[in-house]
Amino acid sequence: MIRVNPILLTVLAYAIGATPTSFWVAKAGYGVDLRTKGSGNLGSTNTFRVLGWKAALPVMVIDVFKGWLPTWYFPLIQSEAAPWTWALAYGGAAIFGHVFSFWVGFKGGKGVATSAGLFLAVAPWAVLGSLVVWLVVVCLTGTSSLGSLSAVLAVLPLLYVLPHEGGPPVLWFTMALATFVFWAHRSNIQRLLRGEESSLRQGSEDPT
Repeated sequence: MIRVNPILLTVLAYAIGATPTSFWVAKAGYGVDLRTKGSGNLGSTNTFRVLGWKAALPVMVIDVFKGWLPTWYFPLIQSEAAPWTWALAYGGAAIFGHVFSFWVGFKGGKGVATSAGLFLAVAPWAVLGSLVVWLVVVCLTGTSSLGSLSAVLAVLPLLYVLPHEGGPPVLWFTMALATFVFWAHRSNIQRLLRGEESSLRQGSEDPT
């Protein structure tokens, strides 16, 4: 097996995460620039709102894969012993790439689906639990941002009660990632507090 320098792998993880899935799907399949439609963000929620579930489903799947692949596979081809901190660094680089994609002027989505891919590699049971939380909240409120924030909050306690890989580094990384996701959703949080956040059934909102 070819062994690769971890710094190069980190750059590659960023490049994978930076792949603007929704932008390319919308452009190639529908001739639409999502940056000018809906909320203007490049995530699966805006894809769903503008183009429907047939376009949004592959976007979500690929965005999850962008986080899972570097976290799970890159430590296997690293040129030196790969502690969990490297696996998390690769996943974190992919998330950063998704949120700040060099392909589209360092813009992107909110990183929730790509974060789910990272956790799918290290804590699949916690991901399933947080997915249930997301589904319940979205079904009750119709608000994707509230569902995403609730799912992120659910991950940390789930890591304490469900089996996962990586030990303490994963817990510390989760807290840092949760802080980042809440920062990325800061405009959504402000609208939620004012009672102005629109639902998936009504109008445009900042997608995840």
